[in-house]
Amino acid sequence: LSQTVKHPLCVKHPPSVKYARCFLSELIRKHEAVHTEPLDELYEALAEVLMTVEPTQCHRSYLLPSGDSVTLSESTAIISHGTTGLVTWDAALYLAEWAIQNPAVFAHRTVLELGSGAGLTGLAICKTCRPSAYIFSDCHSCVLEQLRGNILLNGHSLEADATDPERNPGHTCDSESPRVTVAQLDWDVVTASQLAAFQPEVVIAADVLYCPETVLSLVRVLQRLSACLGDQQAPDAYIAFTVRNPETCQMFTSKLGSAGIPWEAVPHHDQKLFPYEEHSEMAILKLTL
Repeated sequence: LSQTVKHPLCVKHPPSVKYARCFLSELIRKHEAVHTEPLDELYEALAEVLMTVEPTQCHRSYLLPSGDSVTLSESTAIISHGTTGLVTWDAALYLAEWAIQNPAVFAHRTVLELGSGAGLTGLAICKTCRPSAYIFSDCHSCVLEQLRGNILLNGHSLEADATDPERNPGHTCDSESPRVTVAQLDWDVVTASQLAAFQPEVVIAADVLYCPETVLSLVRVLQRLSACLGDQQAPDAYIAFTVRNPETCQMFTSKLGSAGIPWEAVPHHDQKLFPYEEHSEMAILKLTL
């Protein structure tokens, strides 16, 4: 119990009531299956959970190999406020895990994330990969509000906070913590000059290929990014996705080809750090803009 539902992180930032109930019920069932009388503390913990009302927001906490953690406030509903961006999806976990295993890709670089959602991938990169600057972005106002809260919840200051003398554009970042900003970015209306102002050296996105419309919008914004960087060295982009509909994935690679954006598949890595949905097939494509 002290390592799970009574862990200090879970006590401070409670997970979903449904999740805690299912976990404790399964733990008790496993005890009973081997004819071991479960401890009274297990029944007491379950009774406490059963009397708790499920709020509209819950927390998810992830322990990282470094010993650090990422805690997110998320919606308890998959879709709320007309968006799916208020929860963490598997490809975000998959990309975060890959990033933790490949920190040199992000170290001392400016990273732009497209469609940051709840913020898991970016926060994991900020805590383990030592980027010099990280730009979270999304377009939905509710997602952005939750995202800003999650960044602050994990101990990062936002660049817009001018009250912190260590967080100004002229500051040379030699600490563990990058400069962090949040941008409202609508792929269909953002201009090349607005994208150029970010000066990204690495671009990432996770779980943004869920319908043909978003595929077209993403390819357009990647084209604008490629065109606006001028003499700057072309950044690599890493797009992670769950293969739900192979036709959507094929459409993405076809549109990349039409846009003249080279791509290659990143080798699969072991999925052992985060919990994933069963039987979900995921992939990461590396693009050269």
